[in-house]
Amino acid sequence: MDLEEAREFRERCTQCAAVSWGLTDEGRYYCTSCHNVTDRSKDVLSTEAIPNTKIQAINRGLKRKKKLERGWDWYVCEGFQHILHQQAEALQTLGVSPELKSPVLHNLWRRYLQKSKLAYCRDPVYSRRRAAQVSEDNLSHSGWDSEPELLSDFSGPSVFDSGAESQPDVHTWKPCPTSKTSQSDMSSVCSGSLDGVEYSLRKAKGTVKMTLPGTLALCSLSLLWQREAVTLSDLLRLVEEGHVPYANAFQHFPEQMKLFGRDKGIFAVESWPAYEDIYKKMVEVATFLDLPRFPDITEDCYLHPNVLCMKYLMEVNLPDEMYNFTCQVVKMAGIGEVDFLTFDPIAKKKNTVKYDIQAVAVIVIVLKLLFLLDDNLEWSLSAVAEKYNEENKEDKPWFDFRKWYQVMKKSSDEKKQKWEEARAKYMWKSEKPLYHSSIDRSVVYKRREMVVNLQKQFSTLVDATPTLAKKSSSSFQFNWTGDADGTCFHGHSLQGALERRGPSLTTRNALYWLSTQKFCKSNCKHVTTYEESNFSLSYQFILNLFSFLLRINAYFLHEEVSLIEKRLFKTKYSIAKKKSSRSRKVRK
Repeated sequence: MDLEEAREFRERCTQCAAVSWGLTDEGRYYCTSCHNVTDRSKDVLSTEAIPNTKIQAINRGLKRKKKLERGWDWYVCEGFQHILHQQAEALQTLGVSPELKSPVLHNLWRRYLQKSKLAYCRDPVYSRRRAAQVSEDNLSHSGWDSEPELLSDFSGPSVFDSGAESQPDVHTWKPCPTSKTSQSDMSSVCSGSLDGVEYSLRKAKGTVKMTLPGTLALCSLSLLWQREAVTLSDLLRLVEEGHVPYANAFQHFPEQMKLFGRDKGIFAVESWPAYEDIYKKMVEVATFLDLPRFPDITEDCYLHPNVLCMKYLMEVNLPDEMYNFTCQVVKMAGIGEVDFLTFDPIAKKKNTVKYDIQAVAVIVIVLKLLFLLDDNLEWSLSAVAEKYNEENKEDKPWFDFRKWYQVMKKSSDEKKQKWEEARAKYMWKSEKPLYHSSIDRSVVYKRREMVVNLQKQFSTLVDATPTLAKKSSSSFQFNWTGDADGTCFHGHSLQGALERRGPSLTTRNALYWLSTQKFCKSNCKHVTTYEESNFSLSYQFILNLFSFLLRINAYFLHEEVSLIEKRLFKTKYSIAKKKSSRSRKVRK
């Protein structure tokens, strides 16, 4: 990329009309102002009659080898773009629609770059230090100062698609070349990227700094826009199981993208993403990008509570007859309406829905309606169901809560133990070692080689069995395929918890207790509190079971249950509010 060798090329750039050229490694001319690569290449003279040709070729080869060791000139945003590309490819491999990668995710990323003043704008952050000046007319002619396109309006090709088609190997992806002058001004011995130090110290107001959790937020927003059959909890589980790149994703960068020093704090993580953190990041990114109203969540969408309730009823081995009750709760609470479910980031009264947690909360409420979950009624009804099943073995069995509890507790405990063991054994250290500076490179690689050799020796001594292959992805964590051993409750009847009153069936249980009697004030960061000791053991087990299923804290599920109950039992809450106000007056 020598500027001196490109001085003889004096044509204007077709994109920005500047005359400032450099040479790529392939010998093509590129504009140092806008990074536009032309089809023109530097003519190579015939070396048949020129003496000392071999020596010149050898010298140039050594120079290129030295340049290869230094690596490409690249920015942090290019690293995140490469990770997004990996994540989109992984989701597409798992069965997600190809439109997720292009145009949806591509256009979200492009919009983020423009909003963050990194690209697609009049004065990009990284072009302010360049010497090349471009006139206002040329800028407007190039189209870089246009408004970001909406997702619904975008119909052009994706940078991911174009790169994948022209270069089948992902590792051959290259960032836009940068001139020597910019590299000498902006690079640092403290990072492999040109702006690693600056990016780690940047605290710009009004912008959202891209991080690894931010890439998952963009993927989740893309899945929501496409209304794919993947919830946020599913995405995080796929990340944890290694199906979607996240931890150590940087080790799949091309070899020429050197990463060390401050880059380590940007691209290396040693903790799994939490549901609540990614969800908040989703809302933050969507608001920052000024995204329009997302496509409607209708009854035939996977994210509708009626569909998700059926999925989670099958997941936790509950009777199919409970589906009718969940649909009634959804209708009465008004949480199945299109306007309630559809995400609209720029609305005045922004309504955000955690689709998977909401569906699970509906199932918890139905269990409370049927069995009360007070450590008393559910066991009484279980005794009735057990007696009926013994006397009527040929009839359809009644649902036995006690037997279901025993089966689910055993299965969930086994799953949880395996999950905790897998987390404890996970190696956060990447195969591609990171070092603080290029000086420490040789030492770090030697230490890494010693660690790998020691691990092989210890693994041979401790366990000679080969390591198992990565588990295949699945929408379900529990598998209830048959009733041969009596552990599948899908076809069981709820007659033991129901009774006929006139022409209709109603629950034998006429009581109901509210999960939250009084909500926190609006200035509190939380809606309610959850202390396990204040609730029955059955309720705790149900919350812990579903919380493990979604990989969330039990508090968030309890909060969602309380919010739906508030919509469902408005009269109860109004009576409780009046009583509290009367007690205050008496105290006065």
